[in-house]
Amino acid sequence: MAFGTRFSGRVFLPAMMFWFSVLTGAAQVSLYTPYVKVSVPPGKTLKYVIDVKNNGGTMQRLTLDLRGMPEGWTWDMKVDGWDVKQLAVLPHDKKSINLEVNVPYRVKKGTYAFRVVAGSYSLPLYIAVSKEGKYKTEFTTKQDNMQGNSRASFTFNAQLKNITGEKQRYSLQANPPRGWRVIFKPNYKQATSVEVEPNNTVNVTIEVKPPHEVKAGRYTIPVRAVAGNMSATLNLSVEITGTYELDLTTPTGLLSTRITAGSEKKITLLVRNTGSALLNDVRFRASKPANWEVTFEPQSLPTLEAGKSEEVTATIKAYKKAVAGDYVVNITAYTPETSSKVAFRVTVRTPMLMGWLGILIIFVALGSVYYLVRKYGRR
Repeated sequence: MAFGTRFSGRVFLPAMMFWFSVLTGAAQVSLYTPYVKVSVPPGKTLKYVIDVKNNGGTMQRLTLDLRGMPEGWTWDMKVDGWDVKQLAVLPHDKKSINLEVNVPYRVKKGTYAFRVVAGSYSLPLYIAVSKEGKYKTEFTTKQDNMQGNSRASFTFNAQLKNITGEKQRYSLQANPPRGWRVIFKPNYKQATSVEVEPNNTVNVTIEVKPPHEVKAGRYTIPVRAVAGNMSATLNLSVEITGTYELDLTTPTGLLSTRITAGSEKKITLLVRNTGSALLNDVRFRASKPANWEVTFEPQSLPTLEAGKSEEVTATIKAYKKAVAGDYVVNITAYTPETSSKVAFRVTVRTPMLMGWLGILIIFVALGSVYYLVRKYGRR
């Protein structure tokens, strides 16, 4: 018998139709189906339509059965939608049996035989399993890596597939780095477990939230689906690009000072990297009153690691003709990614020599008035 005709893309049919007949006296019953030997993968469900034809002159009362079915395989046999144990067929008439055979996932490669029995008549059928069967779980995603800063929330869309012949309840587990949060949402509802029907797939949304102060870098978050002695692991990857934040202040927090006109004052600044990414080339600039001078030592910081701080000295020189009073000097620390600004209130005092000179002028004026009164007052 030759095989080669294709059925449903993967099932092979015989090129010749098969008749199996048994003659008993004047009675003749034929069991017929075109698909007597098919080739299928594990987990496949086969549907047969088997004609039982009475070619004799008397009614045939036939007991239906299925024999030789391999252990672990399941089947269902109906006539017109009913579970029928006995079938009566009128002379020169026929009835159709609908047979459904489920090939399990846990099955070895090879050819398996069984028989459809109607009374003393039978029809042998063969199923060739094309490959070794699987009994496993698949936990997959099309996008297993994402990138963002420490304040981002990362959402992965995964698929959990039950490649077995039984319903499975899966426990959803995660083993993230310390401080990370992982939330599972099977079928878009938050849960820690999910039931999956045989040979079925459930969508699982996985939300990953990093700690607020996590450092920049690549992190692996393993997640698992566990059912009995089966499990599947999915390794998710998150790359934290880091946040760029800078804070400029003083060691004491004081943002005011006093200065004499024409003199200079050194102020210690504290520069902090409050983000999670490395800052490169931190520079400084000042917005100052006219004719004032502001210099920095050092003029820039080549690098400043996340969570670290450095001290910088700012030298403020007031204009020599500055009038006594309060002035504002704005100092900014900046990089291409971020900046921080502080406003210093600078109180200017006049020099001591100018004060004594003013007092002297007052005394001279008073002395002159006294002299003039004494000299000309009696006239």
